[in-house]
Order: sequence, then C-alpha cells, then structure tokens
Amino acid sequence: MTSTSPIYLDYAATTPVDPRVAQRMCELLGADGVHGNPSSMSHSYGHQARAVVEAARAQVAHQTAARPDSIVFTSGATESNNIALFGAARAHRSKGNHIVSSRTEHKAVLDPLKRLEREGFEVTYLKPDVSGIVHPEQVVEALRPETVLVSLMHANNETGVLQDVGTVGRTCRVRDVIFHVDAAQSYGKAPVNVEAMCIDLLSMTAHKIYGPKGVGALYVAKRNPAIELAPLIDGGGHERGYRSGTLNVPAIVGFGKAAELCRDTIDSEAPRLGVLRDRLWERLSKRIEGVHLNGPVQPRLANNLNVRIDAVHGESLLKAIGGDLAVSSGAACATASAEPSHVLRAIGLTDEQARSTLRFGLGRFSTEQEIDTAVTIVADAARHLRRRC
Repeated sequence: MTSTSPIYLDYAATTPVDPRVAQRMCELLGADGVHGNPSSMSHSYGHQARAVVEAARAQVAHQTAARPDSIVFTSGATESNNIALFGAARAHRSKGNHIVSSRTEHKAVLDPLKRLEREGFEVTYLKPDVSGIVHPEQVVEALRPETVLVSLMHANNETGVLQDVGTVGRTCRVRDVIFHVDAAQSYGKAPVNVEAMCIDLLSMTAHKIYGPKGVGALYVAKRNPAIELAPLIDGGGHERGYRSGTLNVPAIVGFGKAAELCRDTIDSEAPRLGVLRDRLWERLSKRIEGVHLNGPVQPRLANNLNVRIDAVHGESLLKAIGGDLAVSSGAACATASAEPSHVLRAIGLTDEQARSTLRFGLGRFSTEQEIDTAVTIVADAARHLRRRC
C-alpha cells in the first residue's frame, strides 16, 4: 500500500497477498513455469504440476497436524462449508435427520442449514452466552439418537471469540456424530490440531492468511469406516471424488506458501498482534466516551477488536472516516444487508447497539503508528457526529 492509501484494519474480511506468496505464484505462471494439468499423468508437465500440488497439500495439512491426503482443495471456505454440510447430511440421512449448530455461525453455514431444513432436516441452533461462547454441555444436551452432524465455528468472524471445539469434538467422537468446524478465521492464527480435537471436517481458506482469493480446502478425516460425503460437483472424480474440476495450480501453491509462512510465525505473530490490539482498545477507551467491547477479552483471536460507540451509528461513522481508514461495521458477507448483525443480536445486543459497532481486524503489516493514527481518526469522526446530533 502506498503512503496515500487508507490504513488497512480490515484483515478479518480479507488480507493482502504476502509478497513472498505472490513471488511463488508468479514463478509458476511465467512462460517457464508449471502449466501442466496435475491430472495428466502421461507426461512430465502433468507430473510436475502434480508434484507442486502435493507439496502444497502437505503445507496446508501441516498447519493442523493433518495427513496430507486428508486435504481436499476447493474454491474457498464457503464451498468447503457447503461440501461438509450438504455432503455429510445427505450421505448419512439414513441414520438420522438432526443437526446441531449455533446462532452465531457464518452465513456460509447458516444458509446451507436453512436449505437442509427445507429438505426435511431438523436443526437445533444453540444460543451462546453474552460473551458469544457456546458451552460444550449445550452441545451434549442437544444431541439425540438421530443427530448426524454438529457444526461449530472455531473463531467468530465478527467478535473473534474462540470456541472450545476440542471438548465438543471429543463428545461427538464418543457419540459417533460427525463434527464439522469452520476455521476460516482461525486457520493460521490460532492452534488447531484436528486429531487432538477430534475434528472430522475442517473448512479453510487462503485469503485470510495472506494467500490468493478463490482457493481453500476441506479437511476430511481419514477414518475407518471412511466418512461419507455426497459430492456437490460431479465430473472427473478429482480430489478423492469430493470436488471434481481441474485444479488451480498457482493458487493452490500460493495457499501452500501462505500456510507455511503462518506456521513459521504463529508463535510470534499472535502475541505481537495481541499487544497492538490491546493498545488499540486502551487508546480508544481513553479518547472516546461510551465505547464498549463486544465479546470477551479472552478467549479471542489476537487480531480482533469489535467495539460499539454510544450514540454513533456504525455506517455513519464509516462515512465520516472516509478514505483515511479501512475498517468495517460488521461481517463482509453481510455488508449489503440492512439488518443488524445476527451475531451481535444473538449475544444480547439491541438493534441500535449492533448498528453502532465497528470491527477492527489487525494483521501482519499493521504497525503501532497505524494503530495510533486509527484511534485519532475514529475519535475525531465520532466527536464530529455527536456534535451534529
């Protein structure tokens, strides 16, 4: 970004591509790069493409302590969620028609669940506490003999709250219930171990970890008996039959490189971002009267800060900020909706409070100077709006 660009604090929506990722992708896209089809095994071009895809598969898997052959490449977390939910529910309908999830899931989970309800499935939506936490005992109480699937996100995309997916996963494993986790926000930022957490299906995406847009993955546990998933896309049997279609080799390699970089820095980056996040909250609290934290202090992603400001409408504040600062008033997936955040309403906020919210997402390229400047921009804009009221 140039010096005239807005300060970017919307990393929860998407991240810029790391230059090292872009360089690796460009190496494949050039005239002397890798342009074979990884499914073409009759010549060296295909073998070369397959080799770099499998290397990336191992990089993506390593981040979650998964087996490389358990990774299925997709177009992103939304498709991964759809494959997991529709695939598991439809394939196991003979066992039962009950699904457990929560009210604070991403729309990429809630919308498929609505469609499954229209197909005759029954969904229990668990209500979180005021911090946004769904307690494992709530899941236990919701399970029935006909429950086939539990879907719970690891980190919330709006408040950053982290769920105890490990305890939930172990409960599901004992009950022989498939457990799906949407890890779009937490993958590469918080520790995830699919074996220790007893996760059967895990959704990931590259563009939240400084990789390219349009590529993601679904972890499908290698169990005996195997987890059945009814595919959404047929036509060639690619990716173990779960996701047919020619693989986007440069994007997949970029995803692998991004995952590798996150793996190498996760122990240092999370504490660094936590310090910046706390600095942002402390200075906002001092500069703006009537500012409140949405969600818990902990457990929370280190790069997330979600606040509401009394008597200041979030969208009006964004307009007042103008081109100086890139933040959001809610999830990027819901910016076209006039409805207040379903996540914030689920944890007890009123519509007015939900509409007075800003979400800050910090990232790899955030600095102390940017944090301090952002505080000044928001404080001045809030003061200006209050004077007009």
